Amino acid sequence: MTDRIEAAAAELRPLLQDFILWARENAPGSDSNLVGSVALWHRLIASDDVGRWRRSDLRTVLLDRMPQVVEDPDAAADGMMPAVRAYLTFLSDSGRLAKGSSPLRDLLAELDRLEDDFVDAMEELAAEDEDDDEYDEEEPEGLGDFEPFAEELAELPTIRLRPDSELAEAARRAPLIIKARDLAVWVGTERRVGETSLLTDAEIAEALGVLGLSAPAGTEPPAADSVPALWNIWNLAIDLDFLQPEGEDTVSVDPDAAEWPFEEDDDALDAWLAGLHSVDYGDPELEDEEATIALSGLTRALLIRVLLATGSKPLAELRTELAEAAAEYDDLGTEAWAAAAARYGDPLNPVLDWLAGYGMVEVEHDQVRLTPLGMEGVVHLVDDADIELDARPAIDAMTALDLLTFSAELPEEEADAEFAAWLELRSPEQAARDLLEAAAEDDSDALVRVQAASMVGSLGEVAVPAWRAALGEPSLHPYAATHLAQLGVEDAPQPTQADTHWLILDMLTISAGLGRPEFVSSLDDIGTDLVGLLDVIWKVPHPHLEELLEAIGKAHPDKQVTKAAKRALFKARSGHN
Repeated sequence: MTDRIEAAAAELRPLLQDFILWARENAPGSDSNLVGSVALWHRLIASDDVGRWRRSDLRTVLLDRMPQVVEDPDAAADGMMPAVRAYLTFLSDSGRLAKGSSPLRDLLAELDRLEDDFVDAMEELAAEDEDDDEYDEEEPEGLGDFEPFAEELAELPTIRLRPDSELAEAARRAPLIIKARDLAVWVGTERRVGETSLLTDAEIAEALGVLGLSAPAGTEPPAADSVPALWNIWNLAIDLDFLQPEGEDTVSVDPDAAEWPFEEDDDALDAWLAGLHSVDYGDPELEDEEATIALSGLTRALLIRVLLATGSKPLAELRTELAEAAAEYDDLGTEAWAAAAARYGDPLNPVLDWLAGYGMVEVEHDQVRLTPLGMEGVVHLVDDADIELDARPAIDAMTALDLLTFSAELPEEEADAEFAAWLELRSPEQAARDLLEAAAEDDSDALVRVQAASMVGSLGEVAVPAWRAALGEPSLHPYAATHLAQLGVEDAPQPTQADTHWLILDMLTISAGLGRPEFVSSLDDIGTDLVGLLDVIWKVPHPHLEELLEAIGKAHPDKQVTKAAKRALFKARSGHN
């Protein structure tokens, strides 16, 4: 999932840069960070086309997803709706509201209808955060807290994550999700169960049979409070959205639950991630409630220690460390550990059983190892705790576009190392073709284009065939012509003035995304004849031309330059029309 989010964010970056430029004049109060979050989750859960917005998407993103991911509910309550209004208006005004979208009028009307519900949801989140803050001040650190390990996590070597296709395939094999599906299908439609009406003894026995679980010894028939394993899987089915509430004290199977394992990789991995926090169900459950609380977080404590051991750690060492941690974090820790040992044989047995059932760990020869799916999951849990961690796609799983988008955010030395490792797995000729083809996928992404040109340029003469092929791509022609000329290729076309102007516009596009000071500095780098450049550059069919001219007119301190930019913008718009 991490690489899917990164790919979606990279896809959206040029569009959001355009929005920021547009908003400076048309909606100056818009919070681009809020817009970025909404646009990202719309792309991930509502539409493969970032420009296609339907009325139902607004409810899905704003009311269903945002309460789960928003970081500052107070800021969202104040600024989210105006920001989304501005973004939708920008899409419409710039012709980016794709075919199949609802009319802008209907989208804005739907925002009005949702606004009160959204603000209420944000206010509830803010109140919960205040309660959590008070709780955090009063409560000491627990077994499952990641924060004490933040410095160690930051010092870990780069964690390499497998591609979504492999992770989804592993998720499909997770036994616990299969059990959750079977339980949900058994529940069926409108089964009476809730806080005041638990399953009957006969239903419990039937559900245990469906799951292949044994009834607890000494209870005939099994009572509701004697089958925690059943309720753990029940709660997992709820987390996975396999079970849905249907009115008071009534639940029903979700129509899609029976389709598990889902065919689409994105759907399968999204479902697995939705149930990721079920790792807490692996904590030992003891007859004494205070003892159970003393060991709460044991599963997370094991995960973080295996991660710190770079993914594999002896079971005996884990057992010793966690027993000591339990004693340290809670006065009842030692007593609770002994009680768990008496009940389970080993306090870590329920932990490892659950994690193995969710596809996250494997135990072999008394060695506990995170699976690739488990590594992905722990990285998500650490990220949820707002702790920095260097996690990247595996080199052998990186596409050319992955490499370009990811490397663009790295320091130069690290980006060079990523490229070198990626290059070892393919011929330079193939690498050049792949990189330029990836850069041509979106002519509005100047950052990826510049990154690709730099990488391919470093390959020298072996890249000549790839550069020749790129001459046919309008967005890459200036780079191809320039590099072919530098390599002395005799029959290659010479770079034109228009090619030079395109390169300048790409450079300005990147600097505009860095902020006003960097943008003005890049304009100064062009030299004293900026006015003369503006008089001709308006003819270049660059995707960011109008936004850049508009930004120059607002940002540059020289009035002659601002007037020239406004004249050029008028000409560009007139020529476009």
